[in-house]
Amino acid sequence: MSLVTLLPFVVLIGAMFLMTRSAKKKQQAAADMRNQMQPGSGIRTIGGMYATVKEVNDDTILVDAGPGVELLFAKNAIGAVLTDDEYNRIVHGVEHDLKTDVVPDDASSLTGADETADEAAAASDDDKSVDLEKKDEPADEAEPAAEAAEAKTDDVPKKTDGDSDAK
Repeated sequence: MSLVTLLPFVVLIGAMFLMTRSAKKKQQAAADMRNQMQPGSGIRTIGGMYATVKEVNDDTILVDAGPGVELLFAKNAIGAVLTDDEYNRIVHGVEHDLKTDVVPDDASSLTGADETADEAAAASDDDKSVDLEKKDEPADEAEPAAEAAEAKTDDVPKKTDGDSDAK
């Protein structure tokens, strides 16, 4: 057998090896994530339900889904273990303040220039509304434009509905 006939088989086997290797890594990462669950952790199931872990067993977990609602899930049904901040943000709507900076509503505080009341009144007088309506052309300018449009239409042959004298 030549090297050319063996090359597709070698490439195929190599691709299969790489695909199974990445799948095993994903499965291992998911198993590690599920093993780090402990009572009090917030979770999201593969069905999209958010709950708090109450008890962890070998293959199952008991979760608290609400007041008086306890559910038993298989560990494989857990899609993600959430951090406390993420769980509180999603379930309770509590935003964790990462930054306490407040963005000002105007740019004057960013430039450092403080404007007095007189300057503000003068600036508001300078602001005038802009008229965006189309204005009619004066009569003497409209006539040459109309004449030029008529001249152009005379130069172009007129179209017909398909009836033509040419054969």
